[in-house]
Parts: sequence; structure tokens; C-alpha cells
Amino acid sequence: MKNNLFENLPDVLDAKLLAQALCISKSGAYALMSQPDFPTMQIGGRKLVIKPDLIEWMQSHVNHGRR
Repeated sequence: MKNNLFENLPDVLDAKLLAQALCISKSGAYALMSQPDFPTMQIGGRKLVIKPDLIEWMQSHVNHGRR
């Protein structure tokens, strides 16, 4: 993946922006952000993801045809 994958997004994403970026529902974004290996940070009651961490997480979860 290119480093400019989400260049039009802010550096910190909430569930709404994550859903838009990944073309998933907002509830799907919340579910993803609840996964133990998903790189979130919590500020108050809000879960957020830093854009470079999202890209790194996505790269580590790409299926390259391995079984």
C-alpha cells in the first residue's frame, strides 16, 4: 500500500471517519476498533486510530495467498 493511501483524511480518525475510509458501516468501524489487535487509543470515552497505525495494521492483515 502506498503511504498516501488516505492522504485526504486527518491524521487521527474516529469511528465515523474510519467507516468512510474503509467503506464500511459505522457499526462495522466500532466492531473493528474493538478487536484486540486493532491499533486504537482512547481519549475519554472516544476510541481513535492514528492514520499511520491504521495503514500499518492493514498491511499486516493483507492476505498474500498464504494458507
